[in-house]
Amino acid sequence: MTFNLIVSGVGGQGVLTLAAVIGEAVLQSGHDVKVAELHGLAQRFGPLSTHIRFGKKVGSPLIAEAGANLLIGLERLEVLHTLKYVGKDTSVLMGTREAVPTILYRKNIPYPTVDQVIAKIRKFTSKVITADAGERAKSIGAPEVTANIYLTGMAVQMNLLPLKEKHITNAMKELMPKKILQTNLKVLKLGMKDAIG
Repeated sequence: MTFNLIVSGVGGQGVLTLAAVIGEAVLQSGHDVKVAELHGLAQRFGPLSTHIRFGKKVGSPLIAEAGANLLIGLERLEVLHTLKYVGKDTSVLMGTREAVPTILYRKNIPYPTVDQVIAKIRKFTSKVITADAGERAKSIGAPEVTANIYLTGMAVQMNLLPLKEKHITNAMKELMPKKILQTNLKVLKLGMKDAIG
């Protein structure tokens, strides 16, 4: 079986970093992995999503509509932009951070509330979990950008992401500079702890 994961957010939130960590963790677990970056503007606050598919043997890196097993959303408006990949069996793990695009200000369009986004997600799947990941990371002195690792910790602990903690940890050690590694490892543990309750 192939596991299909989408990570969505905006530039500056660590979408590509998380995709690299998960890709490396999959390789360390002994599986095949394909990663595809789908973005228009991979710059600060530009929309950004990544498809990650892994299993014994993976063909295309792209996920079919309604074909995701898990969507990790780092920014709630971008979750709405990736809902076409969500089906009734998809789990959505969403950070509640706001990153209001300038275009919404210019056109006087209201930014959707967390409850509005959840209501839209529930038209596709009932499996929705939210977390104020950035604030939780900041609560232990970590920068808000580590929300990506916090949500990964939750996903691993809740068995939404079929990878072991040791593989994620080893991938982080392989890819992250030493100056940020320990902070990120603490955030991973916090996400796992919070997922337990």
